[in-house]
Amino acid sequence: MSQTTVIFTTHSQVEANLVRGLLDSHDIPAMLTAEGPRAFPIPASGLGEIRIAVREEQAEEATRLIESYQREEPQGPRVVPIRQEFAGLEQHIAYRFRDRGLLEHALTHRSRAHEDVTGGVSDNESLEFLGDAVLGFIIAEILFRECPEYDEGQKSKVKASLVSAVTLARVAERLQIGASLLLGRGEEKTGGRRKMALLADACEAMIAAMYLDGGMDVVRDFVRREIWSQRGELSRPGLLTALTGDYKSALQELLQAVDKGLPEYRVAGEEGPDHRKLFRVEVIVDSEVIARAEGRSKKEAEQHAARLALDALSLEGD
Repeated sequence: MSQTTVIFTTHSQVEANLVRGLLDSHDIPAMLTAEGPRAFPIPASGLGEIRIAVREEQAEEATRLIESYQREEPQGPRVVPIRQEFAGLEQHIAYRFRDRGLLEHALTHRSRAHEDVTGGVSDNESLEFLGDAVLGFIIAEILFRECPEYDEGQKSKVKASLVSAVTLARVAERLQIGASLLLGRGEEKTGGRRKMALLADACEAMIAAMYLDGGMDVVRDFVRREIWSQRGELSRPGLLTALTGDYKSALQELLQAVDKGLPEYRVAGEEGPDHRKLFRVEVIVDSEVIARAEGRSKKEAEQHAARLALDALSLEGD
């Protein structure tokens, strides 16, 4: 009986499946064995180290194939060595994962999982659920310890703003999480890397992955640095409302705070067939157009225009 040699180890089930598929495509049979986790936190996959072994006489060829293997993402010519794919994101979040499979899991959208025929890819929705709970707890804990003068209503409002999809999407944009998302072809084509909901969900899932990989203290540091640090701006008129995505109400609050007239929204034009119409809207304050925007409905265009108006008025105040 031929001896086997371990030529590759990983904590990622997805990576293990990819490597085994690569070897199989070159007629090199591979055997996978998994060793259970030895320490807490336990990986979300439930696995510890996964080892890939081949026959001893094929070990050299298998190693060469793995070292030269590169993954090409569907969005274009970006080619990334399999073990370096998330190195840039780890630099942005200032944390290096011990279990890269957890980070991979956190960045996997359901559209990617649905396209995987092996059944070995799981989406990030369970991690998103956990991340939402962990983030909410940490923000509540910080508010309890550091803002004792806030009443319950104030604490709830600040917490809701800091854990909102708008805030998390902005954090994700700043950390360039979108560039590392693992998306299906359809989601890729429709601009999934820039969608607010996907970015916010991935941010929550990544928080859960950091908690499972490094514990609560690692997440506390991240939340304080990337999310809690934004609390100083919450005193600006209208900002709390804007963080919920209601830019029209936020603009009205800001204008009232500086004794200006209420905003007026005017449709400046529309184009396209009825089922794909595009509306252009202007925001007018004190008879002056301060912002213009487009949208697929009047309501959407008005919200976009109100957001641009908020930005313009904030710059005036600086």
